[in-house]
Amino acid sequence: MVFAVFVLSALSFGALGSISVFLKPLSTEFGWSRGETAFGYTVISFSSALFGMLWGQIADRYGSRYFGFIGAIAMTLSLFLLSKNQNIYQFYGLYFLFGAFGNAILTSPLYANVGFWFRQQPGLALGITAAGGAVGQGVMPLCAGLAIGAYGWQSAYLIIAAVYFCIAFPIAFLIRESPTRQNLGTEMENEQNFIVDEKVAVAWISAAIIFCCICMSVPIVHLVPLLTDRGISLNSATQVLMVLMFSGAFGRVLGGKLGDTIGALPAYMLMSLGQTISVVWFPHVAYGPGLYVLAIFFGFTYSGVMSAILVCTRTMVSAGFAARAMSITGFFGWLGMGLGGYLGGVFFDLRGDYEWSFAFAMIVGWVNLIILSLFVLYTSKMRRQKLSSMG
Repeated sequence: MVFAVFVLSALSFGALGSISVFLKPLSTEFGWSRGETAFGYTVISFSSALFGMLWGQIADRYGSRYFGFIGAIAMTLSLFLLSKNQNIYQFYGLYFLFGAFGNAILTSPLYANVGFWFRQQPGLALGITAAGGAVGQGVMPLCAGLAIGAYGWQSAYLIIAAVYFCIAFPIAFLIRESPTRQNLGTEMENEQNFIVDEKVAVAWISAAIIFCCICMSVPIVHLVPLLTDRGISLNSATQVLMVLMFSGAFGRVLGGKLGDTIGALPAYMLMSLGQTISVVWFPHVAYGPGLYVLAIFFGFTYSGVMSAILVCTRTMVSAGFAARAMSITGFFGWLGMGLGGYLGGVFFDLRGDYEWSFAFAMIVGWVNLIILSLFVLYTSKMRRQKLSSMG
């Protein structure tokens, strides 16, 4: 299951990451502004958020056995049709399809399923699984950049669609429901007494994650355009993004492991601090070793955040509520991702450079940390109350 969801999430997140590579060619071809084109990432994020709630409900009630097949069809079809795109509304509509029936169904519900395959070290399992998204966001933009350079953006979409078809469908046969979620009535995990009510915990995580994801999405969407604006080749720019994402694969594994070791919430806060203090420097560091060091550090910490969020949700909710809980936090996460990608483009259109975009990302990163600090205080208060009632 870890392998299957690793691969499917790599494909899904890889297509999202590739939007940054298609951004300038599409803007040039059709005369769209950066904000208008980056809104495609917002559309895919918002549709993932909305439909993720639906798929979470279905997964908790009926299971997620066939989710891989639906996602494979949606990804392949939307990418194929994007190669025929002629206007911005068609562009938005096809990315809506990818988000609603591809990305939304292959992420939160399947992560919830994976998390409950493991009683011991679920954080490590989720971290390895989530690392697939980082690997995909590293490999696919590089491949898309090479395909665009060799054949143009239309053929690039067509090639990616064919690759996705050949990989996603065989992998979909491996999806199975975890025994824990199949036997909800007899599993002890449903009888756990949590320090914080599971719905309250999800509300706190959701409030923080929207700002956390605004922070991380600005570099994801706009790093390649930022670098190519400086005269750096598309191939070199996508290599920087690949390094960022590959370091993110290790960050996701460590983020999950940290959740098992020091606790999910402290791990979330530590990784959030890393992405917040590093994101603002991208417009100010010249191309060279320093930029690669910055990309490694940001990629490691931002990806660790994503694993820590999954572990927070896994450890704070019961198995019967898991898919809905991850879909709810995923809703706010994708909302933040969409807003960050779009607003990064809007600030560029206003200023003509990316300094405001990345400064804005840092500011909302601090808002995320403030909310998490308040959640820690609330959790400590509830723990004291519970101990006093038991004593």
